[in-house]
Parts: sequence; structure tokens; C-alpha cells
Amino acid sequence: MHLTTTVPSPIFEDMKLATPSPRHTVANHNTAPTDGEPTDAACRGTSHPEALPQESPAADVETTDPAGASSSWPAPSTSSARPVPVSMRPEPFWEPLRLRLFRFFWMASLASNLGTWIHEVGAGWLMTTLQGSPEMVAAVRTSMSLPIVFLAIPAGVLADRFDKRRLLIMTQSLLFGVTAILAVLTWSGHITAWGLLALTFVMGLGMVVHVPTWQSAIPELVPRNQISRAVGLGSISFNLARTLGPALGGVLIALVGIWSTFAINACTFAGVVMVLISWQRTANESSRGRSFGSSLRQGVRYVAIHPVMRHVMLGVVLFVLPGSSLWSLLPLYAKTELGWGSSGFGILVACVGAGAVSGAALLPRLRHRFGSDRLVAAAMCLFAGGQAIMSFSPSWQILLPAVLLMGAGWMATLTTLNATAQITLPTRLRARGMGCYLTMMAGSMAVGSLLWGQIAGQIGLGGALFSAAILMLFTAIVGLFFPLATRLDD
Repeated sequence: MHLTTTVPSPIFEDMKLATPSPRHTVANHNTAPTDGEPTDAACRGTSHPEALPQESPAADVETTDPAGASSSWPAPSTSSARPVPVSMRPEPFWEPLRLRLFRFFWMASLASNLGTWIHEVGAGWLMTTLQGSPEMVAAVRTSMSLPIVFLAIPAGVLADRFDKRRLLIMTQSLLFGVTAILAVLTWSGHITAWGLLALTFVMGLGMVVHVPTWQSAIPELVPRNQISRAVGLGSISFNLARTLGPALGGVLIALVGIWSTFAINACTFAGVVMVLISWQRTANESSRGRSFGSSLRQGVRYVAIHPVMRHVMLGVVLFVLPGSSLWSLLPLYAKTELGWGSSGFGILVACVGAGAVSGAALLPRLRHRFGSDRLVAAAMCLFAGGQAIMSFSPSWQILLPAVLLMGAGWMATLTTLNATAQITLPTRLRARGMGCYLTMMAGSMAVGSLLWGQIAGQIGLGGALFSAAILMLFTAIVGLFFPLATRLDD
């Protein structure tokens, strides 16, 4: 259901939501002090995040190292913040789940992600029964992801201009209605190939508004020092669903019928709406006084001139471009190099998800020990190592552990970059900033997939994967000169 990160994306929490206690509330900690357009001086001269007390009014300014112009993504951070005692042990990765609000949202998110992956299996299989051409089958995923590439930033403007809770309820209600209609049409036998694509495109429109809105709401649900863990738990939710969803979808199709995959997804959307209705959200400052175009330009300009955000965007592009080779070439690799069918491909995807879940569990401890910058560089090297192993077409006994490592590297890199963006962005601009993040990620994924497909056609799968591994190592080295300079756990 989301990207997450994925895409995108990645959603939700609480039943009888009592408002979080003050020490668990961070809704306005990053709110910018004025409505004015951010200036270069404002973006370069802000305080370093760790130096801001959690309840201090000063926390209302953008979070950036004063020396941010020369420091912001993969290398040892040289922050001037208060030292963290070596003996202090990091909180466990599940710490945000102690908060009732976040716990309910995370459970709803897990169910919704599971429903989305079940839905994807059903939609793809349905198209093969309606019109089995490879182009039409591929068009199902394209019709869902295309709105994200072109509309994520405008959707972020909507999320910053209007109440996030109401916007999420509207998008989830739309998604519920679309999937329910799809389930009924499929059950009755009235669905057509173009009807499936049209409904899938409408779902993509709902998702493109939902994803930046949801991601920008995470810092309102947990304390600032737990944002990175909350993002990591979102990654666990997505990857657990990616591991289990396709298998459950196949079982449902075999036992009940294709329509049941859409019905299950509709039920998960309805559950999310119930959770959102019970969210007692405190209204934050919005940019509704500005025109839509002015708000859009303000968000893009902030990302463009803020040193941390520039380096986050650079990190996303440089990582996803070579990393997209995994997703674009994995189906063909399973079929041609290993001689596996669809079930074997499912095993490889499940291993990627399992690696990501395992990595998320270790992420807080590793980040606490080595810092975000070294962790991102190491994760990129880990991913590159997996790509290199794949390029030599080893036996599956060697390949599966390599794919596990690639899943962990993928999750660690994007989770860290995502959390850095959410901590850095002020509340009033957060959805627009995350819209920029999603646009860069989805665009890089689309361009990279096309690029590696062309390269594989020229030099073979092994050569393409090895080339991607070399490029990934280059990315890790480049990152050493652009440190994130942001502590995510303090």
C-alpha cells in the first residue's frame, strides 16, 4: 500500500486515542517560526538538532548543523551536540510501540500493507486472465506508480495546506470504495482489462496523496528521538507484508477466487478509516494563506537550498539508481539464471523482505554505535556485495544469503535517509519535503529500471549486476564527502 518506502509506501494507529502526554508529543517541534519563504541564511544557519531540548521553544526552528553547507550525508558526524555517554544503551527498535497511538496506527499499517500486497497478486493475475500480453500485465503496476512520479509534490502541498487526519480519511475512503467496486465487478464477471487499469490508476491517485501525508504525520505520533525507530518499524511492516502477502494472495485465489484479494484489501482500508476517525489530532500551522503554486515553490525551494535535504536527495538518487537493478532484473534472473518459476521468484522476494526485517531490528543498535553516516556507507557496501555475488550466478545456497544482505542494506539506507528528512523538515513543510523525497525515489527507480534493462540486454544479466555493484560502491565513497550530520536517536 505504500512505497517506503516504497514506494512507495508505505500507515496508521489508534483506537480510543487519548492525546499523547506532553513528553510524547512532538507535533510542533520543527515548525518554522514564520510564514515567510525560507531564505538561504535561514536554511544554512539553523541549530543542530541534538542541541535543542525536546520541550524548548527553540526546537521550533529547522534542524540543521550550522556548518550544514559543508556537511550532511555518509561520513562520521562531527556534531557539536551534547555528548552521549558511552554506557548509555540505545532503546530497542520496538520502543515506539509502547505508545498507544503509534501502536494502533502501526497495526493498521501492517494489515493495510498486507492487503495491498495481496491485492497486487490478484490484480496481476486478473490481467493475465483478461488479456495476457506482457505489456498489459506490466501496465497494471505502471498505472499504480505513475501518479507518484508526477504528483507526489503537489500532493504534499495538499497535505501541508489541509488537516492531515481528514485528508487521510478521505484518501482511505476513496481507496476503500475503489477496491470494493473492483471486488464486486470481478466477482460478477463484469470487469474488463481497461476497467482494471482505470480503477488501478484511481487507486494510484489516492496513494499519491496518502503516502506523503502519512509520512509527514509520523513525527506527530512519537517523540523526536524515536522518529528513526518509527520509520524502521514502518519498514518492518512493509517488508513483513511483502514476505507474506504474495503467498496469501495465491492461496486466496486458489481457494476463493480473484475477487477475494480485492475484498480483503477493501476491509483493511475500512479498518484504517476507523483508526483515523479516533485520532484526536492537534491542528498545526498550515500554509493555506498562500496560493497553491506559491506553496509548491516554497517546498521545492526549501529542499533545494537546505544542505541536509540536498544531500538526502542526492543520497536517494545515487542509491536507488544502481539499487533498482535488483527489482528490475530479479524476475528475469530467477527464470534464466536459476531456472526457477514464479514460486522461486517469490522465494527471492521473501528473502529480500526477511533481510529487511532483520536489518530493521538491528538498526538502532548499529546506528548508536557507528553513527548514521558510517551505517549508510556500510549498508551501501553490503548491497553492492550482494549485487556482485549475484552477478557471478552462484548456486542458490550462496545466492539466498546474498539476497538477505541486500534486503538489509536496502532497508538500512532508505530508512536512515527517510528519517533524516523527516527530522530535518519543519512541520509546515514536511509533507511537501516528503513529496520531493518520494518523487526523487520513484523517478530514480523508474529511470534505473529502464537503464538496467537496456544494459542487461547489451552485456547480459551478470554484467549489468556487476556494473550496478561498482556504481553502488562509488556511491558509498561519494557519500563520505556529504555527511548527514544528524543524530537520529538523540
